Amino acid sequence: MDRKVTLTDNAVKQIKKLREKQGDDTLMLRLSVLGGGCSGFQYKFDFASEIESDDIVFEKDDVKLLTDDASLDLLKGSEVDYVNELIGSSFQVNNPNAQSGCGCGVSFSINEDMI
Repeated sequence: MDRKVTLTDNAVKQIKKLREKQGDDTLMLRLSVLGGGCSGFQYKFDFASEIESDDIVFEKDDVKLLTDDASLDLLKGSEVDYVNELIGSSFQVNNPNAQSGCGCGVSFSINEDMI
């Protein structure tokens, strides 16, 4: 499986809207995987204005997605989307490595052999 993370067109469009709203077209989306949540791991989304020395950068249509090497091991092959639903709008990760997820949409577990 490719060690990459992709952005959907909807995610790119939303990031550009947020950059415009903040008045900063250099903002980048940072995606990290942290231990915790109801299923063992959870996604954390932040905006960053600088690329750190250990960041891995993915780009689509002038929008950058940042992650770190440890997170990428759990994210490889994933797609970041922006979804509008009745209960609200949010960035979501379609992760082929996730064995199961939680109803919150943020927490997930993986196969033991990936750790």
